[in-house]
Amino acid sequence: MEPDNWLGVELRHLAALEAVAREGTFGRAAESLGYTQSAISQQIGTLERLVGERLVERPGGPRAVSLTEAGTLLLRHAEAIVARLHAAQADMAALAQGHGGRLRVGTFQSVGARVLPELLRRYAAEWPHVEIQLTESPSDDELLRLVERGELDLAFAMAPLLEGPFDALELLADPYVLLVPAEHALAGLSRASLADVGELTLIGNRACRSTSLAEDELTRHGVDADVRFRSDDNGTVQGLVGAGFGVALVPLLAVDTNDEQVRVLELEPEIPPRRISLVWHRDRHRSAAARAFVEVSGAVGAEVAERLTRAAA
Repeated sequence: MEPDNWLGVELRHLAALEAVAREGTFGRAAESLGYTQSAISQQIGTLERLVGERLVERPGGPRAVSLTEAGTLLLRHAEAIVARLHAAQADMAALAQGHGGRLRVGTFQSVGARVLPELLRRYAAEWPHVEIQLTESPSDDELLRLVERGELDLAFAMAPLLEGPFDALELLADPYVLLVPAEHALAGLSRASLADVGELTLIGNRACRSTSLAEDELTRHGVDADVRFRSDDNGTVQGLVGAGFGVALVPLLAVDTNDEQVRVLELEPEIPPRRISLVWHRDRHRSAAARAFVEVSGAVGAEVAERLTRAAA
């Protein structure tokens, strides 16, 4: 590969490679980018000539195309470059919108239930012309990837953050507790030991990283967790605990403390709390509206953290 050849690689060539890998055929790739199929074929051919490697296997007929080893390697770079282009496009839109427009925020269940309502009320009072668009996912890694690609302006996430171009403001520390049925033998206690947890049947979350962090801590303390069922819905987990189906090791923010069917016990020794932050792309322009959202989030997060401290005391 001659170094000078690489100067001829254009963004449209990399976008074509990314689209072909994503769609599986030249035709669908062309449709997704608004090109003709022949244009996509020409762009891939030009890219292969410039880099000196065959990038796409073309089986012919109705079968899907696939990337060669060289194509897969180059795709990783192409995806990063295309993601930065989308982020730049989002930056320009945010700059043009000024104080109005749309703010795209990623969240997950417990934040959506316990933090966002008050946060959105206060923010709307100060920024009434900003439309908040919410995206929920049980995976904060997924939310951070959307921030990286410029598809979200801000996202709530747990430490440690996924590696990437992120800055964050930590909002609160959320302690882990043991949720037991109101009629359980442990329900009259204020604390439960991790050894107790090892003797109980657990109900856990399926995709939430907070559950995996807690279960990793159990393993580190030599506790073998017996997980009977997993759900992505916090209400389902708590409802099953209240029905006596098992107990749950959960962050306090995920608990409805007004539920009389369950009891909340502190853990001894404590599991390190999950730390919830608001995250943004460090290299992207942040509008005044986004900066204000961060500021209001910090204030509301501090109040929620104080309530959690009182509830856990």
